Amino acid sequence: MPAQIASHSPLAERMRPVRLQDFVGQHHLVGPNQFLSQLIDSGRIPSMLLWGPPGSGKTTLATILAHSVSARFIFFSAVLSGVKEVRQIVDQARVTLEQEKRPTILFVDEIHRFNKGQQDAFLPHVESGLLTLIGATTENPSFQINAPLLSRCQVLLLAPLGVADIKQVLQRAVMDQLNGLGGQHLTIDDQALELLAEAADGDCRRALNLLETVAILAQEQSKQHQEHETIPSQPQATISVALVQQSLQQRTLRYDAHGEEHYNLISALHKSLRDSDPDGAVYWLGRMLAGGEDPLYLARRMIRFASEDIGNADPQALQVALNCREAYHMLGSPEGELALYQAAIYLATAPKSNAVYVCTHRVRADIERTGSLPVPLHIRNAPTKLMKDFGYGKGYQYAHDDRDGLVLQEHLPTELTGSTYYEPTNRGYEAVIRDRLTKWKQILKQRALSHDQAPKKK
Repeated sequence: MPAQIASHSPLAERMRPVRLQDFVGQHHLVGPNQFLSQLIDSGRIPSMLLWGPPGSGKTTLATILAHSVSARFIFFSAVLSGVKEVRQIVDQARVTLEQEKRPTILFVDEIHRFNKGQQDAFLPHVESGLLTLIGATTENPSFQINAPLLSRCQVLLLAPLGVADIKQVLQRAVMDQLNGLGGQHLTIDDQALELLAEAADGDCRRALNLLETVAILAQEQSKQHQEHETIPSQPQATISVALVQQSLQQRTLRYDAHGEEHYNLISALHKSLRDSDPDGAVYWLGRMLAGGEDPLYLARRMIRFASEDIGNADPQALQVALNCREAYHMLGSPEGELALYQAAIYLATAPKSNAVYVCTHRVRADIERTGSLPVPLHIRNAPTKLMKDFGYGKGYQYAHDDRDGLVLQEHLPTELTGSTYYEPTNRGYEAVIRDRLTKWKQILKQRALSHDQAPKKK
């Protein structure tokens, strides 16, 4: 049985499980015959990184793992501590190993807060086995943890808790007599429980904090009700939907404008636009706005998208995106956000082409490969007599002098003659451009053929 924790501690801390069988969620890690279950059975814990959103159980799992092997467990915050404290912990770990024959598990919360140089302080001690490092991070370890340390740690991905899991945690807290709210004669309506679980947004700690707050409101409401009763009754506080709604006020979404979730959501928005899904586009746009993303950032991304993924298939798309930014800049939130939604829908439903985007990469590749090739003489400007004497502009054909506005002359450097960079698709307005270019090439090809067949002057 878990020991009683000081009543002044937050409910989330009091309800923290100390045994794996009491842990809720992360079934892919703690279920029967799953990775962490097998580790505990083996009695050996390797260094690892627990990567997951807030309230997914990273600290709890680290504590359970340490207790399972009777290791000395040290909690270390990368926010509050530094390399100096790491050295002190290393010295203590040596003493513990020599005198008590006990390993030391160092749990580093928010390990991504350490820069990559500071992370190097762990390397030799993880390498030697003096410390078993368990790092917790909400950020992608690929970007935030240096490669040598990352290669020495097993990365475990934790998911946000599902509504059913959070409901189980909340029900346990309401019933628990030792560390929960079981001694407060509380009941909770099924709908209120569901609402609390949904509002937690996968964060177990947030769910318990919300429950603790709403329990205080329920007790106060019950107390006021009893004061007006003529016949005293057994005190009974009920957590209702109305109380939960009063406590919630407004849902706070899981979002970090500079973290991985930012890139996940902008990727979802971009791919929804590219895949012509207006419903997906407006949802992810709305999620980012609700999370506090800068609306002008979203407008800039849609401007880029208009050129990258639509291009000349619908030239109007770029103008719509530019107007969207101008409209939001003029109106601000919330009125200007309507222009963002309008632009997202237009871009999602426009014909798609990445021909311009592909074209830019082909051009850059040839420039990188060939360097500073000279401009052909016939298309150089010749403002002076000297330049004309050197052949600048000689033989240049003026397109407007031709009945079709077409001329048979090369505009690329000699080394790149015949290269094709822009290949329009057959979608949207690019189909018109494609037909036009095909027609022009046929006319010029015919002229070239006629020119070759013409009798040569003697």
